[in-house]
Amino acid sequence: MLLARLAHVSQEVAATSARSRKIALLAELFREAEADDVPIVIPYLAGRLPQGRLGVGWKVLSRPVAPAAEPTLTVHAVDALLGDLAKVAGAGSQAERARLVGELMGAATEDEQRFLFGLITGEVRQGALDAVAVEGLAQATGAPPADVRRAVMLAGSLQTVAGALLTDGPPALDRFRLTVGRPVLPMLAHSASSVAEAVDKLGTCAVEEKLDGIRVQIHRAGDVVRLYTRTLDDITDRLPELTSAALELRGERFILDGEVIAFGEDGRPRSFQETAGRVGSRVDVTTAAEAVPVSPVFFDALSVDDRDLLDLPFAERHAELARLVPEPMRVRRTLVSGPQDLGAAEEFLAETLERGHEGVVVKSLDAPYSAGRRGASWLKVKPVHTLDLVVLAAEWGHGRRTGKLSNLHLGARTADGGFAMLGKTFKGMTDAMLTWQTGRLQELAVDSSGHVVSVRPELVVEIAYDGLQRSTRYPAGVTLRFARVVRYREDKRPEEADTVETLLAAHPEVKP
Repeated sequence: MLLARLAHVSQEVAATSARSRKIALLAELFREAEADDVPIVIPYLAGRLPQGRLGVGWKVLSRPVAPAAEPTLTVHAVDALLGDLAKVAGAGSQAERARLVGELMGAATEDEQRFLFGLITGEVRQGALDAVAVEGLAQATGAPPADVRRAVMLAGSLQTVAGALLTDGPPALDRFRLTVGRPVLPMLAHSASSVAEAVDKLGTCAVEEKLDGIRVQIHRAGDVVRLYTRTLDDITDRLPELTSAALELRGERFILDGEVIAFGEDGRPRSFQETAGRVGSRVDVTTAAEAVPVSPVFFDALSVDDRDLLDLPFAERHAELARLVPEPMRVRRTLVSGPQDLGAAEEFLAETLERGHEGVVVKSLDAPYSAGRRGASWLKVKPVHTLDLVVLAAEWGHGRRTGKLSNLHLGARTADGGFAMLGKTFKGMTDAMLTWQTGRLQELAVDSSGHVVSVRPELVVEIAYDGLQRSTRYPAGVTLRFARVVRYREDKRPEEADTVETLLAAHPEVKP
């Protein structure tokens, strides 16, 4: 498949808000695709690079290259060249990256250059496209959408299912079954603004602690245990204590869903960064386990004794979980009978926050396990942290944000009267906000010569964030997690912005 075709569809999908039109565009594209195009086409459409980070910066990408007159690049040729880029390292790597980028851009038309620029910089981001792609794939092949969704859920990969469907048609879906040792994408939760809203929507439900750990899926077949993350990475060798815990459970063959989390000596959770660092550590696992021991906390059962539980109501799945897993290893929960029992749910949330956890997940007792999807039957509730910060700089956007100042550099006040950068965000911005901030920040610009426009620290913006973590990249030693714009506060002066000291005092568990 030519890259030009993919770039054109990506642009059309981004330009329409109608889901039916997006599905039709993708269905047409899939009808044209070969099975071996799929592992490239699907991630490219969603703005993901199979190679991950390429180490290519703005300086290299901003060098003008004359575009090709006619499209000749195939998606396979592009993937191969980006693969070469990802491997570049060592002496002379900067010059080699520049050469390869020049070669790629020189073979691309103007539209293809624009698409590649956004893809490499991460500005193509269309993360919600996978769900639409499932519908498009079903339409292209004549398979029932529900069957395609379930196959993707069980395969853990849209690309795998798409390749099979495009090669063998709808009968290929029969080969995707829930199997111990083959991870599935986890069920995710939507957000609710309050426990009252969640309970009102779900009625009789379970209210469970929301732990700030790492999602983990544990598979056991006899004496063999495998551990997988929410992205289906195998982390078995990194967490020997979880293997030991799984082998102590009553069952011989099962798939359980839960979190892995590090607790302090006082029983309170350690910072997310400590847990994440431990789970990510591949070297000297024994020493890491001694320094930061972790524990599993289970909350669902997907398969027991080779019996697929996914379609059972949550109440029945939890009964199977309770049969296998002792209470200390299960997530704390309380059952409520609906809005009339709201006081108990709110009290449980308050106790959960007091224990140091980040909130609760309210779950319908009747709902099946919708693996790989954000089910409306799971609603997460957690306090929203907000800060008033100052914009220090902004980066020019790409793709749909070309010509707009997009990625904001955020700063908090310091004791000496200056500002310390806490991170960046491009999230939460409407088109109207992007247009307004581009004009306003250009008025405040002190250096607009490059990709980053530095501005006078005068504009205050309210930022919502999920938490704080340590970071050596920023001067305060910390950065915000999942920061997004709430609104601009033109009614506030920069000296009224929050301070680094205030931020650190609100998160005593994070020590820079």
